[in-house]
Amino acid sequence: MEIKEAQKKVDEWIKTYGVRYFNELTNMAILSEEVGELARVIARKYGEQSFKAGENDNMADEMADVLWVLICLANQTGVNLDEALQKNISKKTKRDKDRHTNNKKLQ
Repeated sequence: MEIKEAQKKVDEWIKTYGVRYFNELTNMAILSEEVGELARVIARKYGEQSFKAGENDNMADEMADVLWVLICLANQTGVNLDEALQKNISKKTKRDKDRHTNNKKLQ
């Protein structure tokens, strides 16, 4: 699925089942919460913590939650994520095209 299609599907879902978008500040708080939940899974899977009883490795689901809320924020603020990502890739390519290959710490 392309990002443009994902933005449309999330918008349709919100309008069909969600009544309306939460306001931008609420969605920003929810995004922070979802990133924290993803961080918890990563800390347990790749870090020194272990899963507690009843917890599981639901990393894909947590990433999808982050993406969902990010798409909600993009939709309600008029951001076309397809265009924004393409511009961001171009910016990073121009700025960093030699930076990482020349970084001795990465070799």
